[in-house]
Amino acid sequence: MSVRRSWLPYLVLCPLLMAALVVGSRGGGGPVTPEQRVERITRQVRCPTCESQSVADSRAPASEAIGEEVRRRVDNGERDADIISFLVSRYGKDIVLKPEAKGVTGLVWALPLAAAACALVGLGFAFRRWRARPPAKVSLEDRALVAERGGG
Repeated sequence: MSVRRSWLPYLVLCPLLMAALVVGSRGGGGPVTPEQRVERITRQVRCPTCESQSVADSRAPASEAIGEEVRRRVDNGERDADIISFLVSRYGKDIVLKPEAKGVTGLVWALPLAAAACALVGLGFAFRRWRARPPAKVSLEDRALVAERGGG
């Protein structure tokens, strides 16, 4: 009975935590303006002449040209994915700052999550095992020693 009560707070908190994570990860609601779309796309694309800098952060001529191209395509009503696909076809896969989670790159994204999950499961088993150990047996000599020294 006490084991069930000790797990009850965790069973209640897990769905609440998951709901909070889902709501928090959704971002702001409402319609996205064309300027916001241009900003979002140019933050995902690397400057072809700068080192590890997004098009949105760079003031290089190549970045400004890409920004104008993105703005033109957004104004023409193209989807974000189509615009990024165009840029990848023109500049190569390295233009995207966040690589796709496929193949070896997928492992780079998945392995830390799997390691964290394994660590949590291992800790759960360890805590459960430590809790299940019987308490140490106290001998009569130990009790007498404690009584002699005034501890009980």
